[in-house]
Amino acid sequence: MTHTIVDAVAARGLSLPDIPRPRGAFLPWSRLGNQLFLAGQICERDGDVLYPGKVGAEFDLETGKLAAQACALNLLASLSNAVDGDMARVVRCVRMNGFVNVAPGFHDVPLVINGASELFIDLFGEAGRHARTAIGVATLPGNAAVEVESIFEIRD
Repeated sequence: MTHTIVDAVAARGLSLPDIPRPRGAFLPWSRLGNQLFLAGQICERDGDVLYPGKVGAEFDLETGKLAAQACALNLLASLSNAVDGDMARVVRCVRMNGFVNVAPGFHDVPLVINGASELFIDLFGEAGRHARTAIGVATLPGNAAVEVESIFEIRD
């Protein structure tokens, strides 16, 4: 039996959402050779933004990390779709970019994005470790607190 991404997520007491519908003219993922580019995902579920607002104002650091984890779950839904659910096809997470809707003076942007990074490392072990950028921004789609995108190496 193939170990699926859905199973791995469920084993951590979480659930994989349906792939969110893009809020623009783009695909949720695109493949170039063995590289899978996952479009940025905000912290939404079933079309509703779970954490609307700014980290450092409406939300504290820990809630920001939960928002980043919600983004990571959406990315994993896209990843699962791209590899037909088969975790064995995932070689590693290469890169992650995280964007945090921040209040002026909030400086812990990298710690917020750890909510996504830590989930990938938990699921994939060393193969989940990645290069990363974390940026504080003035606003995000849907007034979401966090958006995350990533690149994975996969095999056929």
